Amino acid sequence: MSNLATHKVILFNPRSANSKHRIPNSILQVGASIHGTHDYVFVDGNMEEDPWVKIKSYLDTGEFRYLGTTAMPGPQLQQAIPIAKQAKEQYPDIINIWGGYFAANQYRVVMGAPYIDFVINGPGDKAFPALLDALNNGTPYEFIPNLIYQLPDGAIIQNGKEDLLDQDALAPLPYDYLNEFYPLQGYLANTFLGKRTIAYHSSVGCPFKCSFCAVVPIYEARWKGKNAQNIYADVKKLKREYGADSIEFHDNNFFVSEKRVAEFSRLMLNENMVWWGEGRIDTIDRYSDETLALMRQAGCRMIFFGAESGNDEILKEMDKGGKQTAAQIKEFAGRMKKFDIIPEYSFVLGMPADSPEKVMHQIEADIAFIKEIKAINPDTEIIIYVYSPVPTEGSDLYRRITEAGFKFPATLEDWLSPEWQAFDLRKNPLTPWLKPEMVDRIKGFETVLNAYYPTATDVKLSALQRKIMRIIAAFRYQKSWYKYPYEIKVLQKFWLRYRQPEIEGF
Repeated sequence: MSNLATHKVILFNPRSANSKHRIPNSILQVGASIHGTHDYVFVDGNMEEDPWVKIKSYLDTGEFRYLGTTAMPGPQLQQAIPIAKQAKEQYPDIINIWGGYFAANQYRVVMGAPYIDFVINGPGDKAFPALLDALNNGTPYEFIPNLIYQLPDGAIIQNGKEDLLDQDALAPLPYDYLNEFYPLQGYLANTFLGKRTIAYHSSVGCPFKCSFCAVVPIYEARWKGKNAQNIYADVKKLKREYGADSIEFHDNNFFVSEKRVAEFSRLMLNENMVWWGEGRIDTIDRYSDETLALMRQAGCRMIFFGAESGNDEILKEMDKGGKQTAAQIKEFAGRMKKFDIIPEYSFVLGMPADSPEKVMHQIEADIAFIKEIKAINPDTEIIIYVYSPVPTEGSDLYRRITEAGFKFPATLEDWLSPEWQAFDLRKNPLTPWLKPEMVDRIKGFETVLNAYYPTATDVKLSALQRKIMRIIAAFRYQKSWYKYPYEIKVLQKFWLRYRQPEIEGF
């Protein structure tokens, strides 16, 4: 056995936003898996002016052998890639272990980088400590589930997936330990929900197989959640010890189980905390009126839904995996209005089609559909994304986008280019079938829509500012004139500093 004093672990969360930083639940979860058995430290790029300075200070001690990095597509890569590369160049013995959605879904390009040693493919609650133990003790790691690595001959090996673990049996999250590095008060953001909003994960996975979703290849239509009592205990701790007054549930699908949601709501009735989560329209539409009323009474203020499209054929192509239809999307918006729960609908415009004319027709039809939704329930939040491919390999959608000429970057460093950063935020599709005039049409409508119906989640906007934006946008919205909305853009950018929920949302 080698000297364990030199085998400490750095858990690194690269910067993901410029403000309102959330609790880094990804590295917090990994920390829980090794708490008390391995020495480790947290480095949160959101809280460091230059996280490399902090990481280097640890590596200079000679006590740290492992750098564990979580990486989502988008802004996190701006720190994750160069820091991993720099660490390996300056400290060749360091072992770089990546996890997160980007590492799992783009594992071939990640493992193709000579400075990355391992990828954790999905939950690391068992895989990460098992890998550390194997490396520390010089024992085989070839049979550790959820592990991806490369052989000396260049072959990339993807070990089998393990069953999702009982979430109630996992070690508690080390909030107090994180607080020693970064005071938790700094993570309690002022949001639409409350003055001190916490971010929390109560489950992993999702039982559906939407063909465009990055979660599907990782969890393969599996879902496991904590029970309501344990969620409530964590929430109470964060409220009591750190002053939290509201909750963002960052689960991929918080509302899978009506029974669990109802029990949690009953526990929360007297807590005076507002909360938000992600769900599916066809799932929650099956909830009873009693459960929906209970949820609202217990503080549920808004729910995010992937509405995606008002075209039933496109919904089928997306393989939503349930029974969601355009008619249901509209009816459900009206139903949510009765319970004073704001539905937050996201739409994906610019799906591939057989001809440019058909692509544009689909875009126009979805714009009209969104306006129907707003007529039914004006409080419905609308988030618009330009389609950026993250389809499941082997799906019909994956075949169609590759046949249309779309390709992901060939090297890890290529993901650092500005156009691919914009792609990850669904602001630059880089898709061959989307023409500039199509993207302009989508973005022009988005600008006008957001002025005519300013988002309720922007806590900075006054009633007067909302009224002025609506007046200025009224003619364009009513006449479907979305081209060159410069007067609105100027107002949003320089006067109101308008918050874009698709980038800065929950």
